[in-house]
Amino acid sequence: MSDLGFYTLQLTFLIASAGLIAGILGGALRRGEWARVAVRAMLLTFGATSLAIVCLFYAFATLDLQLSYVASHASRDMPTFYRIAALWGGQAGSLLLWLWMLTAYGALAVWINRRSERLIPWVCAALQTNVVFFLILLNFVSNPFDKLPPEAVLSDGAGLNPLLQHPVMLIHPLVLYMGLTGFAVPFAFGLGAMLTGQIGTAWLRTTRRWTLFAWCFLSIGILLGGRWAYEVLGWGGYWAWDPVENASFMPWLAATAYLHSVMVQEKRDMLKTWNLVLVGMTYILCIFGTMLTRSGLVRSVHAFAQTEIFGILFLGYVLLTTLVFYGVLFWRRPLLRSQNQLESVVSRESGFLINNWIFMAILGVVFCGTLFPKVTEWFGKEILVGPAYFNAVSAPLALMLLVLTGIGPLIAWRRATLSNLQRQFIWPSIVGVATGVVLVIALGADAGFFPLLTWALSAFVVASLVQEYWRAIRGRMRRGENPGQALATLMRKNQRRYGGYVVHLGVVFIFIGIAGAAFNEERLENLAVGDEVAMNGYRLSYRTAKPIPMQHYGGAEARIALYHGDEPLVTMTPEKRMYWLEQQPASIPSVYSTLQEDLYVILTAIEPDGSATLKIYRNPLVNWIWIGGYTFVFGTILIMWPHPERSSGRPA
Repeated sequence: MSDLGFYTLQLTFLIASAGLIAGILGGALRRGEWARVAVRAMLLTFGATSLAIVCLFYAFATLDLQLSYVASHASRDMPTFYRIAALWGGQAGSLLLWLWMLTAYGALAVWINRRSERLIPWVCAALQTNVVFFLILLNFVSNPFDKLPPEAVLSDGAGLNPLLQHPVMLIHPLVLYMGLTGFAVPFAFGLGAMLTGQIGTAWLRTTRRWTLFAWCFLSIGILLGGRWAYEVLGWGGYWAWDPVENASFMPWLAATAYLHSVMVQEKRDMLKTWNLVLVGMTYILCIFGTMLTRSGLVRSVHAFAQTEIFGILFLGYVLLTTLVFYGVLFWRRPLLRSQNQLESVVSRESGFLINNWIFMAILGVVFCGTLFPKVTEWFGKEILVGPAYFNAVSAPLALMLLVLTGIGPLIAWRRATLSNLQRQFIWPSIVGVATGVVLVIALGADAGFFPLLTWALSAFVVASLVQEYWRAIRGRMRRGENPGQALATLMRKNQRRYGGYVVHLGVVFIFIGIAGAAFNEERLENLAVGDEVAMNGYRLSYRTAKPIPMQHYGGAEARIALYHGDEPLVTMTPEKRMYWLEQQPASIPSVYSTLQEDLYVILTAIEPDGSATLKIYRNPLVNWIWIGGYTFVFGTILIMWPHPERSSGRPA
């Protein structure tokens, strides 16, 4: 099977190269037969890549230690499901996974749109260019089917990084890659639209669901990464502005700006250039982020092994892709001029434009902060940039976005009148101000400006969304529908708008949870058996510790009785482990969660005298981040959910 996988990758390279040539010929010569060859090559590429990844899965399932990649990332004592997941635990396997998902998206997209003989050859060429690049890496730089010399084959493998042996890591890379690779489809269609001169709204409608699908999975991947960091890394947090975290966040920012901006083009035939800039930027940032994790350009707990050749190849490919896409965009700029102009600063179009600039400002902050240490290293002395920089600079911009989340739905298209603004803003403003006053009275001015402002603005946004729903539902109730029927009708006839409001509600919940971090508490305590420590009404009593006699790791588990006042709640069991094969320690926290807060306990050490050294965190409102994530995803599903064709006439 390993030999089959090795030769399949080589065959796939030939097929993809032929498909690339066929796509270019079909697009340049406008020959339908070449277009059909390009489509068939895309389908064959997917089939061949699928065979290659099945071969690698089989190698991990059977623990084929002849393969260097399997021997480096799997071992006999690993559970089967972790052994299978080890496929994407390293450089070569993750590249093959990326390639397989890229070809799956590409094959499905070109098959569905195969009758568009003028556009589809260029789409195939753009997709196959990406495929060929990754096949060059897999065939000539980091082949997952490379074999060890016979004398180097051992009876067991090195095993997977213990930090990755967590249930979330079984799905997090899959979900994240489904997001990152999915943006290749709108990128290819945008490039194809420019090359053919068909720069209208047709390519936007064609790729709308593809973009939403990729954006949804990228969002879920980022949230799962935060959850994994919270449960595994043992520092009590979920986001550290790590370079690899930023690598997935940057394309998300560009894609989110694009999804907002594209509505203006569909509604008013404006912002054509903006949309092409953003769709190109999104995918270029996806491959740039892939470069960050593999090139050694930045240091991170998440990054793969540093390989200089990867940095050179990836940087060259990123620069070439950027040059080609924006070169074509510059060439086609006369076709991108809009007949419509911005009629008023106080309009929904203006709000979307401001929204774009804020997203780009946050993207600039993250991009510069991520690369700043490397740039300063080139000049002689590395200067690290920590979370304090990102939080201080991005927080005001993020609050501006939160404000726009509430203001945007309330402003009319083209031009808003004074009477309209008064009618729309009065109740949300009252709710926001009242919430702020109540919070100042309840928590005191010492609670901090940013959390209080965030919660007041969140109340304003929620009130604006509720007002929008209530007015629309009340209007349909006047036609004889009950509230449930009215809501269902709204979702059916204008699901992008009202599903989008659910997404905005999820964003509000996430902001509420993030603002709670201003009230985090942290304690480091050494407790003898029977000792207690109190924190915010909780009592933690250290009862005992016991050894962990597992086959592939050992360590200790502390047992801590948790009380709220005199009421017993749970027994918390944080662990300190040492993985024998990898010689790597790991702390497994114990977390007690409520809607109000998390109590997060880490066992730092069991001392020689039997006492336990504990780190204890109190994280207020942190669960609202995960609730916001669920709401966010639910809203995106509502937007994408298939629905019957809308009846003619103006939507509700």
